Amino acid sequence: MAPRPILSDTDVTEERDARSRLRSIDSRLKSLGEKRHDLIVEMRRLSEEQKALYERRQVPAMEVERLYSEHGEMGKRLAALRAERIAARGALERAVVALRELKLSFEPGERVRPEQIRREIAQLELRQQTNALPLPEENALIAQLRQRSQDLKVAEARTQVVAEHDRQRKEAEARIAAARAEVERLTAELSKAKVDRDAKMNEVRGKLVDAGGLVAALRTKGKERSAVMAEIDAVSREMRDLERDGRRTLGEIRARRDEARRTVRAYAPRRGGSGASAAAESAAEAHLQELLKRGKVTLSG
Repeated sequence: MAPRPILSDTDVTEERDARSRLRSIDSRLKSLGEKRHDLIVEMRRLSEEQKALYERRQVPAMEVERLYSEHGEMGKRLAALRAERIAARGALERAVVALRELKLSFEPGERVRPEQIRREIAQLELRQQTNALPLPEENALIAQLRQRSQDLKVAEARTQVVAEHDRQRKEAEARIAAARAEVERLTAELSKAKVDRDAKMNEVRGKLVDAGGLVAALRTKGKERSAVMAEIDAVSREMRDLERDGRRTLGEIRARRDEARRTVRAYAPRRGGSGASAAAESAAEAHLQELLKRGKVTLSG
């Protein structure tokens, strides 16, 4: 049989190194694939936890909105109470002024009651009977008794006028008392409303703290998820680089095989006729495939 060409030692070494590199790439790709799978599982877990935190955050957020709305209504109620108290204080001041003006409208004689004059007369008579007074003082006392007796007659004659004045005065005093009571009621209600509004604001702050904690947890989970995604991207880039290197190495191996195949095909026809050439080519092709399976391309005689 005619001798066959043998690949150089350099080609054999490159073939062996290429196959070793492919095995290394395949091993690394398998390891990276497992790592990426674990990272994807971790990312899905973090995504589920993020979703759960977001759903939990919705509850305090809605509660805060409700409390804010109630706090706003309380503020409106406080403003209304302040306006009502201002109006009540104005009414109280007007009632006090009206009473003063009413008292000033009464003449001094009209405000004196018969009972008061009778008490004064009784006191004067008691003084006259129990004291020995000089003549001038006794005459003055008698004159005063006569004057108060005349005043008593006038007062008794004006009883209806005095009664009317008393009624008006009592009504004015009643209006003052009612106005003062209204001011006190509004003041107490305003104080209670302020306490309730402050308590509502404290409740809002508490809910905001809860919501803030959930937001912080969401951000932490987001950062963890971003880190995992970055790691997944890095692994994916490395896998793409390895696959590209593997395809390049495999292409070199295939090119080397094709070159060996063309060499065998070019060598075989020079050793016989057309029929013998076809048979030799077929035998050489089979021999080459067997060598390729073994991992070593050596064409020998």
